[in-house]
Amino acid sequence: MSGPSQAAALLEVLRTGLAPPSYAPPDKASLRKASHALAELCKQDEFIDDVVAAGAIEVVVPLLNAGSSSAREQLVDDAAGTSGVSLQEELDKELCFILGLLAVKPEYQTRIAHSGALSGLVRLLKEHKLTSITKPQPGSGGVARRAADAITNLAHENVDIKNMVREQDGIPPLVGLLEAMDVKVQRAACGALRTLAFKNEPNKNVIVEQGALPTLIQLLRSEDSGVHYEAVGVLGNLVHSSQHVKLRVLEEGALQPVINLLNSDCPDSQRESALLLGQFATADTDTKAKIVQRGAVPALVRMLGMPDVSLKEMAAFALGRLAQNVDNQAGIVQLGGLPPLLELLESKHYNLQHNAAFALYGLAENEDNIPDLIREGALQRLEDCKEKLQASKDCVQKTINRLEQVGARRALTSMVFLLRSSTKCVQQRAAMSLARLAPEEQLKSIFIDKRGIDVLLDMLMDPAVSHRSHREAAAALLQVRGSSVCVCVTWAGQPGRTERSVYLGSEYVNNPTLADISFLVEGRRFYAHRIALLASSEAFRAMFSGGYREKDADCVDIPNITWAVFEAMMRFVYTGQLDVTPDIAFELLQASDQYLLEGLKRLCENAIAGSLTADNVLATHEYSEQFSAPALGRRCLLFVL
Repeated sequence: MSGPSQAAALLEVLRTGLAPPSYAPPDKASLRKASHALAELCKQDEFIDDVVAAGAIEVVVPLLNAGSSSAREQLVDDAAGTSGVSLQEELDKELCFILGLLAVKPEYQTRIAHSGALSGLVRLLKEHKLTSITKPQPGSGGVARRAADAITNLAHENVDIKNMVREQDGIPPLVGLLEAMDVKVQRAACGALRTLAFKNEPNKNVIVEQGALPTLIQLLRSEDSGVHYEAVGVLGNLVHSSQHVKLRVLEEGALQPVINLLNSDCPDSQRESALLLGQFATADTDTKAKIVQRGAVPALVRMLGMPDVSLKEMAAFALGRLAQNVDNQAGIVQLGGLPPLLELLESKHYNLQHNAAFALYGLAENEDNIPDLIREGALQRLEDCKEKLQASKDCVQKTINRLEQVGARRALTSMVFLLRSSTKCVQQRAAMSLARLAPEEQLKSIFIDKRGIDVLLDMLMDPAVSHRSHREAAAALLQVRGSSVCVCVTWAGQPGRTERSVYLGSEYVNNPTLADISFLVEGRRFYAHRIALLASSEAFRAMFSGGYREKDADCVDIPNITWAVFEAMMRFVYTGQLDVTPDIAFELLQASDQYLLEGLKRLCENAIAGSLTADNVLATHEYSEQFSAPALGRRCLLFVL
């Protein structure tokens, strides 16, 4: 039988229950059976329109209202044995179920309500005995549960019906059902109150006036996850945009039970409790502090790392509200909230992005958090996300602006200290951030005296660093070069005399007096002294004190260095000083690299850097890499910038 035909046949049976009293009493077993079959049909969404078209509303609502308490027959269903459940109760339950299923479609809500369904549903709520538990299906909730569920569906996003429920005195019995022994009745009552309270101030006031708050708060501790989920949802809707209700809920002692639900096994309860805590946090400053003091932050931070997007969204929402308190800001960072919030900036979900950005905005206000923000690369990540997150662009920019203000004014010393970190990436993030945040008058001290420029240059030259980091380092260098520091870079770190306690002096250069070794350079003998050579570099120490043949030789052949270059190198060995001329600078750099004369290498690097031009800078940079001259390589990069 097709859906429409089946619906018509079942409704024909149900119409027999509407016969005038003069007719024979209706067969309630048949009515129950037909109503159950119709409910099963309504579970299939594609048949709902057919059921309504066949006249279901016009049959079900009058049949429900016909079962008044004075006329109800307590005929026990043989199939139920001695359960005590009457056929009328079973019929009412099925009729409520049908109305709830039809009301899932918004277009039928008003039609059902205006046909008089609410009076029958409210009557059934009032008739429920709080101490009863349905025996055929323990915890099924029976008629009261189905009536409450029907009201929930009818009032869903329907302001007029929410008002009709209140006007027909439907809220007091729902509040009363919160005390029911049957957990499914409790759950259904909470669900209905939750719907009725949503964005409806008169309904909120009635719910509170009826004394619902103490019971709802106790239900937060229920062992049934469905009950505490619905209970926290009711409280959330009650306090939404209602400051007076929010304060009343807090006065009744809701704070700790809500915080406890963050550790619930029910993700839905975790999500709703995080949302409610975010709403509580706007009550006053003391409440923000109490939420943190009572242990909410660790649980909220854990939620940020969960796979469920809605959990992360509500956790970020709560942390964002809590982060508007200066003491909470430091606590959230110290409890590990910063890294996951930064990760969430790159989420594809708008609300999640926005909540994370708002939380970071709060954290950036506290100067104690600035080192942690820099250490985690917050400034670079915010800049990177700014263009991607169009919806949260303003919030991200405000966070960057706050970092600039707080960092420049109060946290500069802490940021500079990060340049000493043993972790290279922390040094790099600190240097890049300081290029952006430090006042111009501090740049010379930071980037020259404290060697911040070296960190940026090393980063730019490191092949292991990503292209993105290379770009960031180059941008930071450009910012530094655009300031007064560019004048100082040319002389910063210029080499002076190599740190040695004793030099033989220039008079002993190529002097046979007391010479104990000689070198053959381009066919000419060059006299030297082992003691001077041993003190100058590891290369000469290895040559004359190791296992090499030069150890016992009187003359050592030097085949690959010109006389002028070798003489200049030896003059540096004997004096620690040398005026490097451009004509031999490159060859002398190669020789200093071969003989590990670092002081001489620095002199050569500086001399070559002074002669850089647009034509030779590329070749010079390649030369610096070939002969391990990083300072020269950095100078090439600065020249290009």
